[in-house]
Amino acid sequence: MELAQQLQPRFQVVLACFLATLTAYVERVGFSIAFTAMAEEAGVGEGVKGTVLSAFYWGYGISQARHPAPAQLCLIPGGWAAQRFGGERVLTASFALWSLASLLTPGSAANTRAVAAARICVGLAQGFLIPAVHTVLAAWVPPTERARAVSLTTSGMYLGSAAAMLVLPSLGARLGPAALLRLVGCLGLGWLALWRATLARVRRQAAAASMPLHDVDVESSGKGHSKKGRPGSTPWRSMLAHPAVWAIVVNNFTFHYAFYVVMNWLPTYFDKVLHASLSSLGLAKTLPYLVMFAASNAGGWAGDWVINVRRRSVAAGRKLVNTAGFWSAAAALMLMPGARSVASGVAFTTLALGCCGFSRGGFSVNHMDIAPRYAGVVMGISNTAGTLSGVVGVATTGYLLQWAGGADRPAGWYQAFAVAAVQCVAGSLVFLAAARGDRLFGGDAADFQ
Repeated sequence: MELAQQLQPRFQVVLACFLATLTAYVERVGFSIAFTAMAEEAGVGEGVKGTVLSAFYWGYGISQARHPAPAQLCLIPGGWAAQRFGGERVLTASFALWSLASLLTPGSAANTRAVAAARICVGLAQGFLIPAVHTVLAAWVPPTERARAVSLTTSGMYLGSAAAMLVLPSLGARLGPAALLRLVGCLGLGWLALWRATLARVRRQAAAASMPLHDVDVESSGKGHSKKGRPGSTPWRSMLAHPAVWAIVVNNFTFHYAFYVVMNWLPTYFDKVLHASLSSLGLAKTLPYLVMFAASNAGGWAGDWVINVRRRSVAAGRKLVNTAGFWSAAAALMLMPGARSVASGVAFTTLALGCCGFSRGGFSVNHMDIAPRYAGVVMGISNTAGTLSGVVGVATTGYLLQWAGGADRPAGWYQAFAVAAVQCVAGSLVFLAAARGDRLFGGDAADFQ
């Protein structure tokens, strides 16, 4: 069988996972745009606005937070569910649930509690998405292609954000925020139909091609069990005690703090600082996310290039990409509040998000280096920290702006972005000190394939 025929199914799976993250982030940005209009109509203050915007991350955190269990020290529901029931099944359930919750979100900000409750439900369901995606990728993609596959898949977040920023503001202005919320919910159901069709097709192709186990493990991806038997018990204690795991956790928090603050407050930043509505910016408003999409993929390729071409260690490759991305992002974040024109504001925002995206070629791939068999579990642990940063960062930014006298005052923006910049530098230093590139948990590669 030709190599192209053997690779085709895994490429289809990677593309479907890319579209999954893209669709999920269209929904997230769509809500931010819709709720900004809803809050303005209802006269909601910046503090309450920040609280509602952060409600998503409370639900997102619940699906990844630790809970006691009789047979385990703790579990991370998103990663554990993907390992136990299979990434394909969990991904299907995640999309079905968040799409329904999005469709049921109130179209008015008059009842902020109801809106916040709906966002908690959306966040709860989407919390299973990323661990499930990483479990699917660990089953279908070989180690030599993994950094690029992860970078491509996660870059869907940024292309989805760009597409949402380009299309949804004008749609929201024309149709209203309630219709916008229904639209993004329907997009989730559309992806679900695509996913089911893709799974049926690649399974037929994999069976017809008689793919060897080391290339594709359809059963492991779909049902949560390896063809070599049930996976052993997860080494929770050793993983949670290892500095290399915490290096990933800290950097996930750092990345998402900066990203979620910018993503959720970007409509307000453009309106109050640059005095420009999103609908009037045209293609310019998509530039930060388009560059982040490209930079995220560039980070994955750069990491592979350092390792495979320059013959540096895996740890060196991850650390180099991580440090370059975060330090550059910190500088750009400090420049954002001082923007005096739409062009400079877009440029600084683009640089900040682009450099953050580049850093994903470091910390975001590292869990597959140190624990390939437990990729979904480690991602669930680190995403718990990333979710916490969304809860803390988005709400804190709202109150910093409120305490500074409003979102039209530069002082609040300086404080908000300085907090994110300091974390970028500190997080990169932790990664330099503690990150590893060798397999620490899970035995040999056969354990997870």
